[in-house]
Amino acid sequence: MKCRKCGDAAVLELRRHNAAFCAPDFLEFFRNQVREAVRKHRMFGRDERVLVAVSGGKDSLALWDVLLGEGYQTTGLYLDLGIFEYSVESRAKCEAFAAARGAPLLVVPVAEAVGAPVPVIQAVTRRPPCSGCGLSKRYLMNRAALEHGLPVVATGHNLDDEAATLFGSVMHWQTDALPRQSPALPSTHPKLVRRVKPLYRLSERETAAYAFLRGIDYIVEECPFAEGATSIAHKEILNRMEDASPGAKHNFLFGFLDKARAAFERAEAVALNECARCGQVTTGTVCAFCKLADQVKRAT
Repeated sequence: MKCRKCGDAAVLELRRHNAAFCAPDFLEFFRNQVREAVRKHRMFGRDERVLVAVSGGKDSLALWDVLLGEGYQTTGLYLDLGIFEYSVESRAKCEAFAAARGAPLLVVPVAEAVGAPVPVIQAVTRRPPCSGCGLSKRYLMNRAALEHGLPVVATGHNLDDEAATLFGSVMHWQTDALPRQSPALPSTHPKLVRRVKPLYRLSERETAAYAFLRGIDYIVEECPFAEGATSIAHKEILNRMEDASPGAKHNFLFGFLDKARAAFERAEAVALNECARCGQVTTGTVCAFCKLADQVKRAT
């Protein structure tokens, strides 16, 4: 198996591209995919500071590595979820990555913001742990960006993540969620920053290969609360489709983005208000995050 670009021995075959690459050319391929995502969706400019949400996993650290290598002004954000040893190790991975590259890293403990770590939030709300965790992440990422004057938050969502999310939304016809399925969401309120996903063109396998070839030390274990999550089941279904038809995930996601997403966009804009408690954006009077914090406070 030879590299499509230079003819040397290949280290990775990409069936959906009908190509194989040596290590240097694969790394360049990976960076080019990120460049194209940033360019096509005008995610951020060279003069803008970017907040990169990092979890200690391969995707977010690979993204931060690429953006640093491209010369972007970045600050990492680690949200400490308080999930036992998993959070201790993942935080250590982020801190070591940042220290080795002289990059700034913000650490925000969820327990200080909500009043309890994710395991307690899950017990209090009696809802799937991903529910309160996801709500807290979205709120705290936006708040951290605003507090530090950063106009855009970049996350490490890859092609597999985005295809699985789309699959779940279509399975339940969540028409409110479909317009938000985008590699780049613009700011629609002075207190909402842009949210972008520069890895959306790259698969999980490709991101893992990049992290390995770059020597990035990341946490391999999945979040202990991920077991049984519907998103994992959706990924398994899509993986079987990909095995049978290479490129299936790409075609599914990009077909939606190019041909169907516009059909689900609302004709009228959703009215956005500022939360009466914290001042962050909400569609009601009090935001969901403040309601969650109240629920935790009453129970603890």
